Amino acid sequence: MRSAASTVGPVDAMPEEPTQAHRFDLARKARSTSLLEDYVELIADLAAATGEARATDIAKRLGVTHPTAIKAIGRLKAAGLATSRPYRGVFLTDAGLELAKKTKARHRLVVDVLIAIGVPTESAEADGEGIEHHVSEATLRAFARFMRNRA
Repeated sequence: MRSAASTVGPVDAMPEEPTQAHRFDLARKARSTSLLEDYVELIADLAAATGEARATDIAKRLGVTHPTAIKAIGRLKAAGLATSRPYRGVFLTDAGLELAKKTKARHRLVVDVLIAIGVPTESAEADGEGIEHHVSEATLRAFARFMRNRA
């Protein structure tokens, strides 16, 4: 009987335990912050387009329920990234605006690189939503160099 490993091809050398643990730690941290980054990016976009970001609009645009959006907005507020007012929308703090700006720039760069290597625009936009949260600063610098060198 064949082992599961033999059905997927040769196994690359495994990294040392601390290296592998560090890589998984980075991935876990990226997953935990990706939700907040998606929310602040959307709130900034809605505020720029309409003057405010209402929880109802946030929920619709992210495809989540209103209570889910309210819970996430509560996390943003607890993290000092947003404020809200009764019967008004959600507003980003200076820290929230800075995170939204950084997230948006990272998203655009990832999407631009994907398009530059031949990924269709819609796929690049969809894939960029996930990749943007997991890419390192070193990779972002390499992406930026790649895009500058194409010009």
